[in-house]
Amino acid sequence: MPRVDLNTAAPDFELPDFNGNLFRLSDYQGKKHVLLVLNRGFA
Repeated sequence: MPRVDLNTAAPDFELPDFNGNLFRLSDYQGKKHVLLVLNRGFA
């Protein structure tokens, strides 16, 4: 997994939520806090 430098802007991305609605990171631009939870999964 590549390392990410601290204090750099995250790239914009789009993912579906649990209801199938698209979630885009840029929709939250300018908001004070954004929490992302990603499940890497284990095999």
